[in-house]
Amino acid sequence: MGSIMLKIWGRTNSTNVKKALWIAQELGLDYEQFDVGGQFGGLDDPAFLARNPNGLIPLVEDGETVLWESNVITRYLAATYGKDSLWIENPARRAQAEKWMDWASTTLYTDFSNVMKHMIRLPEDKRDPAILQRGLDGLARSMKIANDGLGQAPWFSGEEFGIGDIPVGCYAYAWFEFSIERPSLPQLENWYERLKLRPAYRSAVMTPLT
Repeated sequence: MGSIMLKIWGRTNSTNVKKALWIAQELGLDYEQFDVGGQFGGLDDPAFLARNPNGLIPLVEDGETVLWESNVITRYLAATYGKDSLWIENPARRAQAEKWMDWASTTLYTDFSNVMKHMIRLPEDKRDPAILQRGLDGLARSMKIANDGLGQAPWFSGEEFGIGDIPVGCYAYAWFEFSIERPSLPQLENWYERLKLRPAYRSAVMTPLT
């Protein structure tokens, strides 16, 4: 493509930003990425807030289209650039994939966030073992749900990889990277091994947890 139209704002170690980076790479899109948020700051910059008044990442600009909310961005890029690949035209089949997208952002998010904070991101003297354990217990319950869901189809998007796999895949990477004891979840483990074969997943998602 000529001039780069797609711009992605957000630090690359953000799970939500990883969704946007991953799908952009799966689709072979040229994009420009800007580090904002976390240690980079910039979320309260007036120019950023003019695009996203929530002051959150990711933020995507595709020509005149400006979007926030990572699952919306995933859907938009798939629908716009992945008609013959990641997008699912049939509404019923697409809804089966989208339920996993929204489930990841609601059910997984809070426990994942607490684990990240109290295992990795907070100074050691600020970490709460009780909050960490509740988060790990919650993730274990949720990952069993995901494992059982894969008993119906090989992917969270159905018979082929698609949009439903992207949010869950971003959280699953951390789950399998945490230095913890995990229950045996063979269907989830098999799915994760297949994700790791995808170059875009390795590049956009499999980065150090910080």
